[in-house]
Amino acid sequence: MNNSSKLLEVVIVMFRLGCIAFGGPAAHIAMLEKEIVDKRKWMSSEHFLDLIGTTNLIPGPNSTEMTMHVGHERAGFPGLVLGGVAFIFPAVVITGILGWFYTEYGELPNVAPFIIGIKPAVLAIIMSAIFKLGKKALKGVEVGILGLITLIASLLGVNEIIALLSTGVLGILYFNLKNDHHSNKKAFLPLLFTSVPIKSITTSKIFFTFLKVGAVLYGSGYVLFAYLDAELVKNGWLTRQELMDAIAIGQFTPGPVLSTATFVGFQLGGVCGAIMATLGIFLPSFILVLLLNPLIPKLRASKNVGYFLDAVNIASVVIMIKVLFEMAHTSLHDWPSVFIAALSGIITFKFKKVNSMWIILGGSLLGYLL
Repeated sequence: MNNSSKLLEVVIVMFRLGCIAFGGPAAHIAMLEKEIVDKRKWMSSEHFLDLIGTTNLIPGPNSTEMTMHVGHERAGFPGLVLGGVAFIFPAVVITGILGWFYTEYGELPNVAPFIIGIKPAVLAIIMSAIFKLGKKALKGVEVGILGLITLIASLLGVNEIIALLSTGVLGILYFNLKNDHHSNKKAFLPLLFTSVPIKSITTSKIFFTFLKVGAVLYGSGYVLFAYLDAELVKNGWLTRQELMDAIAIGQFTPGPVLSTATFVGFQLGGVCGAIMATLGIFLPSFILVLLLNPLIPKLRASKNVGYFLDAVNIASVVIMIKVLFEMAHTSLHDWPSVFIAALSGIITFKFKKVNSMWIILGGSLLGYLL
């Protein structure tokens, strides 16, 4: 297959995933793993795990960055760019349309009946990915203990990035001591930023504000809310209710929750504002993945970094387990949701070749009917 065909394949796969990627980063990565590792065999589970582990350590939307990594592996630099754009595009378009709707009518359309069945269906997809990736990540009793330490730390409220980094460092220290080597210390410095009050809104200010957020953002949609609250509400750009509506849009549209930026940009500066906000918040991810992707095989070749990645990989799977339980706690609240989750689980594990798209669409339809 020539490069053009590979590039077209990347675009089609990522666009389709972008249309059905509900449920947050863990669900997106589970769908991507099923499509890329199981179905298409573009890479091994071990390399996919390394990509997840390293991606969890950089700012930005992890699942979107994974689509960029996969695109780069399959079709080089054009695959990185177009793969990421194809995944983001559906969410950006839908969010932009809803932004126009909100501006014109002052309220959001009622799509809740169709969304309510998606989260229970997504649980099965995440569980399947955890099962497959966990088998690859669990390389021994010691690695399992490191994963257990991560789980305990996360349940005690330790920040996920700190938990991942700490587990990685513990892995280096332990396996070096085990093999009678001197341990290496490595410093990880957090990115810092400050909020600057903005008196008037221009498209360039919209761009640089969202660029700053995209360059330092770790965590979920709730973290995004805190960042945007500091940048937009406190500077008088939006009311807090408008920001909450924007975050809600990002939560129930497919693709990355960072598409919230498109909605907010439309409120602030129309179509140009939406484009600048979208470019600003996603651009750092494209740059970071471009810099990081070629280094991963070289990093894996290093003994100490290999120890680090093994520890971080099991920690990443453990955090997916934690997310799964949190989603189950909020999603399985009545018999229809339990029924949808159970049926989706049976289909996912019994009929392994069924595309995730049909599970998502089936869950949405059942949610509406029930």
